[in-house]
Amino acid sequence: METLSRFLVFMSLFSGFVSGFTLQNLPVTSFEESYTQLFGDKNLFVHKDGKSVRLTLDERTGSGFVSNDLYLHGLFSASIKLPSDYSAGVVVAFYMSNGDMYEKNHDEIDFEFLGNIRGKEWRIQTNIYGNGSTHMGREERSNLWFDPTEDYHQYSILWSDSHIIFFVDNVPIREVKRTASMGGDFPSKPMSLYTTIWDGSKWATNGGKYGVNYKYAPYVTQLTDLVLHGCTVDPIEQFPKCDEGADEDIRAAQEISPSQRAKMGVFRRKHMTYSYCYDRNRYKVALPECVVIPAEAQRLRVHDPVTFGGIPRRHRSGKHRSKRSRVAGTESI
Repeated sequence: METLSRFLVFMSLFSGFVSGFTLQNLPVTSFEESYTQLFGDKNLFVHKDGKSVRLTLDERTGSGFVSNDLYLHGLFSASIKLPSDYSAGVVVAFYMSNGDMYEKNHDEIDFEFLGNIRGKEWRIQTNIYGNGSTHMGREERSNLWFDPTEDYHQYSILWSDSHIIFFVDNVPIREVKRTASMGGDFPSKPMSLYTTIWDGSKWATNGGKYGVNYKYAPYVTQLTDLVLHGCTVDPIEQFPKCDEGADEDIRAAQEISPSQRAKMGVFRRKHMTYSYCYDRNRYKVALPECVVIPAEAQRLRVHDPVTFGGIPRRHRSGKHRSKRSRVAGTESI
């Protein structure tokens, strides 16, 4: 009986592993086809393959780009290699926003990479806003289980009408489920995808203690395998049109397999350093969607100085056009 029980547990985990959605299989798009430069003139460079991009921050300016289309739900991904050496104050952001259309009630889903002093790790910060709820930040910060400056790693956002999931190399690191208590705080309006590098000296590293030192410039981040796989929305007609297979892929990706959920648990225990759910200086009572885990609360009770800064307004000025045509190595935690 014990042997049978172990066998069933094994088969359950194995089934979850093989049925888990694989983000590496998503269709890759070219830069010219799907994106427009946002700012930075020559600090944005598109490689000859048309699918790889270099973004640079120097004394003059940062740089960034934005998707040509608006999306209402989808899978959004890029393989990114971050700047090495001293990178304090540097922010690389891979995020969705509609701040250019809804200045007072915008939505946002953020992956932000926060640089550090020499010898210290880059950190990742995830966050969501809905309906202009910028006074209710839902930030989490984590370290990574690899050096993100040595090679490319895949960072992905899944956004559906009920889930937001952040992935690193196909490992879910954070899951946000829509609840009735969140109300309009869950992002629900069409958004564009942005990628930027910029100077966040006032807040990004140890609450602004260490800023960008341009003696180490230029700061270069490399991106490839750009994915926009979802439902586009014409800015005039406001009617979503989904890529072939996008609906099925979104549904599959939001079903986290037992293997992925186990990895997410390990990640959060070993690498998460801050969660808004446990910050009683900001919120005397945890926000209603928070699931408070006593052991996690105890571990995160003490954290490094945390100061938050929003995406600069000038980085949200993308212009959108109707879509006329379109072609459609993980380390151990």
